[in-house]
Amino acid sequence: MDIRDQDDPNRFAQKLFTPLPDRYDRLAQILSLGQDGRWRRTMVDHIVPDHPDLVLDVATGPAGVALQLADRTGGQVVGIDLTLEMLRQGQANVARRAMADRVRLVAGRGEQLPFPDASFDALTFTYLLRYVDDPQATLVELARVVKPGGAVASLEFLLPQSRFWRFWWWLYTRLVLPAGGYLTGGRAWFEVGRFLGPNISDHYRRYPLAWTVEAWRKAGFVDVGVRRMSLGGGLVMWGRRTGG
Repeated sequence: MDIRDQDDPNRFAQKLFTPLPDRYDRLAQILSLGQDGRWRRTMVDHIVPDHPDLVLDVATGPAGVALQLADRTGGQVVGIDLTLEMLRQGQANVARRAMADRVRLVAGRGEQLPFPDASFDALTFTYLLRYVDDPQATLVELARVVKPGGAVASLEFLLPQSRFWRFWWWLYTRLVLPAGGYLTGGRAWFEVGRFLGPNISDHYRRYPLAWTVEAWRKAGFVDVGVRRMSLGGGLVMWGRRTGG
């Protein structure tokens, strides 16, 4: 796989993540310096108070967030992901937890969800917008399937604001991640480690945080909130579908 070939973001994401499903959660912890679990809990915190009956988790991967949503909300959860190997691992994780009656996984794209309008009481998405061709159109599509007033929350990587921490972030993502990825997971993890830092930097050059907040509002979300996590290395966002 040529890690630089990103003309088709969907196909690129599939190639990038297909070798990783059985180690994805551990990889996410490494990439986030152990913070990914806390970031996910913070995201889900914005869904739990509503006690939704039906939640959609987009870019569900091996179903880690979907399972947490089911545990903490008591509702039903549908997880959707583009990568079939990720979904297979997710199915195994759901079965291991004996949650098949609560969590259902389906294949699909965040840009073209196979659900009717206003199908879900709440929605989450994780590490999604860097892998789509048109983030604004994707947000519009996500909003389409949420009921008026429904809670929405997301998690992404971000860039530290201060020059000091951004310098160390740059060194970590350009040097430590590729080397550490190779040592802990071989070629597949090396590719992810080499890709991640430049991809995050490029994404926020094109779509700064202020743009992203406005894109949420244009898509049909209100009460949009932002929380920078772990010195700015992570980003949790939340809002509500208009009309509630």
